[in-house]
Amino acid sequence: MSGWNTLVQAETLAIAIGRPDVKLVDCRFTLTNPMAGESAFLVGHLPGAVYAHLDRDLSDMKRTGAGRHPWPDAATFTQKLGEWGIGPDDQVVAYDDGDGSHAARFWVLMRMLGHEKVAVLDGGWSRWTSLGLSVDSTPRKPITTRYTGAFDTTRLLDADQVQQRLAAGELLIDARAADRFRGENEMIDRVAGHVPGAVNRHFAKNLDHGKFKPPADLADEFRELLLGKHADEAMVMCGSGVTACHHLLAMERAGLRGARLFTGSWSGWISDPARPIATGD
Repeated sequence: MSGWNTLVQAETLAIAIGRPDVKLVDCRFTLTNPMAGESAFLVGHLPGAVYAHLDRDLSDMKRTGAGRHPWPDAATFTQKLGEWGIGPDDQVVAYDDGDGSHAARFWVLMRMLGHEKVAVLDGGWSRWTSLGLSVDSTPRKPITTRYTGAFDTTRLLDADQVQQRLAAGELLIDARAADRFRGENEMIDRVAGHVPGAVNRHFAKNLDHGKFKPPADLADEFRELLLGKHADEAMVMCGSGVTACHHLLAMERAGLRGARLFTGSWSGWISDPARPIATGD
């Protein structure tokens, strides 16, 4: 299927703004101030964009024991897509403040529905505005449509499935910063450390000066981490299942498809005090 399916550059997207099949989703969000992204959206956003709130729209905060940002159910999420005017044949582009982690969460949600024509704006809002490209302050009132679909649950794992796959020799990649992985500087979750057997690669290593590294560089780096394993033998996690999505996007950009997401991630893992915890490297 033609279209942008991993990243799109600002210069390219600017030409397509206004096309009826191009739908833009603003995913700006800040953990320390959950309303900051939506407030910034009301001040200015890409023309025609709708706003997706991480807690309200891209997570199911009513679920317990599934991490700080529980994966939403497909029926609720697809209803939101319809309300935003997004149809199954549309070219969707998500963006955030720059590093792409929150936009990547939206990208993975769409990917797990089987939606191929979805991409993240490389460099996000920061690069868009630095280029002086057009912005709008009037929220779009989309024409609602219908979107039906189900998530590919074979690529969405809970803690028990992660344990089973680790025991079978699969690789678990933790996208948190190295000091959090080692358990030295945990400022978000109540318990420090990592899942025993996991390896660490901070999601920021996928970037160079605010943009994703070239596909060949990403491929070399992830293949070195995989140590001969195929991508579908890899699992990704982070603190709550958000920045781990950055790895899934980077891997697909590198031609490495099939890795799975531990949706609850570290905050879901520690919801059961009986699960083992490791610290250090």
